[in-house]
Amino acid sequence: MDYKNNQHNQPSASPPFREDLGGFQGGDFIIPAIDLIDGKCVRLSQGDYTQKKVYNENPLEVAKQFEAAGIKRLHLVDLDGAKAGAVQNWKVLELLAANTSLSIDFGGGVKTKDDVQAVLNAGAALVTIGSLAVKRRELFLNLVAEFGADKFFMGADVNNERLAVHGWLEQTDVLVYDFINALTSVGLEQFFCTDIAKDGMMEGPSTALYQQILQQCPGITLIASGGVSKLEDLHELQAAGLHGAIVGKAIYEGTIRLETLQTSLKGGL
Repeated sequence: MDYKNNQHNQPSASPPFREDLGGFQGGDFIIPAIDLIDGKCVRLSQGDYTQKKVYNENPLEVAKQFEAAGIKRLHLVDLDGAKAGAVQNWKVLELLAANTSLSIDFGGGVKTKDDVQAVLNAGAALVTIGSLAVKRRELFLNLVAEFGADKFFMGADVNNERLAVHGWLEQTDVLVYDFINALTSVGLEQFFCTDIAKDGMMEGPSTALYQQILQQCPGITLIASGGVSKLEDLHELQAAGLHGAIVGKAIYEGTIRLETLQTSLKGGL
């Protein structure tokens, strides 16, 4: 599978979505992120591990707050695992999956069949994959064949339309459009895209980039990630055809308050 100049552009049909809420009910559209370092809830700015801020030392407490606000999904990222190249915080996943009803996608350091199995066994609904699909394509395709395409949530971390891997520490020359189209050709449908320049900066999402991806990669389920700072950003993304938005720092910094979010969810954003 060649990610460059890939011409496969006929992905499997995406699942039906509700028309009234741009595809998802509010609780599904908004996907809070919990990023983990040393088992604590943190945020980085532009993926820089030296720009770390600890928001809560108890991720379960945070997850329960999301659940109480009407959130249905959670994006759980093992930053230790991403940096080390091996899952580190799977016990946190196990704890959150066992004690909340959230549908959790988990990623960071997933490299082997045993990793995928362990993450699923620990309670994740989806396994988040990024670097593995770029650096070890044959292995990843074998995992898709074994576990099924519907178990994977594909991350495309982008810098100037090109992928960055290994916790954003390595820049590639692979265009995001080629990457996505190559994967849709083998049945993968669920993608999220993070514009590294926007992540943690709270300067608004990369809506134009997402629209370009949807245009060049028709039929995918695309989740936005990075830059969301207010409810209006979520409206903008929904209107642009996105199927969801991962939100992190805006919630932790209080520019999107859980109380407001709860009211918005009840009203359909």
